[in-house]
Amino acid sequence: MCLAIPGKIKSINEDKVAEVDFDGLMRTASMDMLPKAKIGDYVLVHAGFAIEIVDKNEAKKTLDLLKELS
Repeated sequence: MCLAIPGKIKSINEDKVAEVDFDGLMRTASMDMLPKAKIGDYVLVHAGFAIEIVDKNEAKKTLDLLKELS
């Protein structure tokens, strides 16, 4: 079982690789599976690929819940 944490896209380069911010932890992710994703969107990332765009409000709820748990 995997736990997916939403991250916010900060930039996307010409090779369709995004810098994604996971609450201060920056990681890269391929955007090949989400060509419509844009800077500012929240996405779920698995194995280096952004796999789903997440609603901003739902992403915030998830991030707030995770902060409560820690």
